[in-house]
Amino acid sequence: MSLNETERKNARKGEGSSQAPVEVPRFMGRVIPPLDRLLIRIIPPALIVAVLLWVLLSPEQASAVISEMRTFVTGKFTWLFILYSVFTVVMCLWLSMSKVGRIRLGGPKAKPEHSKFAWYSMLFACGQGIGLIFWSVAEPIMLRDENPVIPSTTPAGAAEGGIVWTYFHWGLTAWAMYCVVAVCLAYSHHNLGKTLTFREATVDLLPRWSRRGAGVVIELLAIIATVLGLATSFGFAALQFTSGLSSFTGLSPSPALWLVVIAIFAGITCISAIVGISKGMARISSLNSILSIVLVGAVLVFGPTLYIVSMLSQTFGSFMANFVNMSLWTDASITSSPLASWQDSWNGWWTVFIWCWVIAFSPFVAGFIARISRGRTIREFVIGVTIIPTLIVMIWVGVIGASAIYYDDASNRSISDAVSADTSAGLFAMLEHLPLVGTILLVVSTILVATYYVTSLDSGIYALSEFVSAPNKSGPVFRVVLVLSIATVATVLLTLGGTAVVDTVQTGTIIGAFPFSFVIILMIINLIRRLIKRDKAIKQLEKDINNPDPNLVFVADPDGDGAILKEVPGQERHT
Repeated sequence: MSLNETERKNARKGEGSSQAPVEVPRFMGRVIPPLDRLLIRIIPPALIVAVLLWVLLSPEQASAVISEMRTFVTGKFTWLFILYSVFTVVMCLWLSMSKVGRIRLGGPKAKPEHSKFAWYSMLFACGQGIGLIFWSVAEPIMLRDENPVIPSTTPAGAAEGGIVWTYFHWGLTAWAMYCVVAVCLAYSHHNLGKTLTFREATVDLLPRWSRRGAGVVIELLAIIATVLGLATSFGFAALQFTSGLSSFTGLSPSPALWLVVIAIFAGITCISAIVGISKGMARISSLNSILSIVLVGAVLVFGPTLYIVSMLSQTFGSFMANFVNMSLWTDASITSSPLASWQDSWNGWWTVFIWCWVIAFSPFVAGFIARISRGRTIREFVIGVTIIPTLIVMIWVGVIGASAIYYDDASNRSISDAVSADTSAGLFAMLEHLPLVGTILLVVSTILVATYYVTSLDSGIYALSEFVSAPNKSGPVFRVVLVLSIATVATVLLTLGGTAVVDTVQTGTIIGAFPFSFVIILMIINLIRRLIKRDKAIKQLEKDINNPDPNLVFVADPDGDGAILKEVPGQERHT
């Protein structure tokens, strides 16, 4: 097998010199045939353009078809998504508590590339920052009067239920779903020398004859999900940013303002993509964390402090007491007859919808988390990607959501009315009730919408460029082109179709999570197989793959699936 371009250059530089730099992990995967690479580059944009044209030209028909598909998935496969989510939590427990947790991503000598604060900031920003701003008020308000499992016979119980279900939907289980996908990619890339792609983390589980075709299909699904997910999120981020902007400037949301916002978001992301992860995204993510602490701390201090602290204690306890019941609740009664519409299912509105959203966003969120996590042990990785973000989510929702419910009751449900009119306006409606610092926090939260989305887009661009260009490295110009392409898609959606079209495309993207969930299940099974079969030879291979010594040379692997490393003193390197 051939090496990637960087490895070839290093090999040529290394002839006659023992000091030539070697990029690690060394490439040990399959080189994609030219035809397959062409398909991966051409088919996704062609399909995406076709979908966008269909939605824009026949919005009602597209919406009806997508709604029927969502009804089918909700009615027939709610049990699958519920069991899948539970399986990911159990998988994280196994990874963190068993002996495999001691495995270090990147080999035993690998060191983390980022500080813990920068690492937590980046993984949280790419995974959930913008979602929390959107839902930390909207979901507790929308669920306060109607939620299953948690008793809500009193107003206090209803408020508790809305916050606890928000903990559940955006906390531990969601992060476990990201984590298992990320650790599959991270171990495959950093320890086995595969490209940071879904195909390389999956296909060696399949029969040899099917690997080439399956690899192309898997990568196409990942790329399409990433592009549509980023484009529709771009649209919603622009809508929420303009909503925040109008809350303290008086500007009215309009297509022209949306275009300006999209251009600003794209420009900041382009700069971040050019300067790289360490200088670009790491700094913006750290700014996110600082502004988030300011926002939550100010609401706690200047808001209804006693009510917030009491609600935090009560809802933390309720979450732990009801976690298993919420995790396994399928609303079995709806299966007694065919489901007429997904809207008739509570899970269709909430749990299934959010789990599909998480699965659809897994390609770029997990891909980016895997990229930035070299040097962490699997145990440290799992705890860092599940427990820490979950605590952040619960504190954020507990403070912001409890304040929203308090002010909603004090203002005759004015925040509920605002959320009913515009879901994205919930946070801003709550902050308007906050004394002394409300206006300042409106500005802070609006900036947070921008910076959180820029980091999400940035992480998605890095993951997407890896999917498309692997095993070669993508340059900053290519990443800028990807940013501009996704910004163009978002612009077309908003200016020609408006929010209804954006919502339709996003729902369609979530429906795409259904087939992609089977890819993820195969990938998790493959990770388990790899870890169980990890013997002395594999451990040595992990060391060699991450050894920068230029005297190590590649020789043919008898299996024909890659290459193996051996030290041959005095001999020139060869491929």
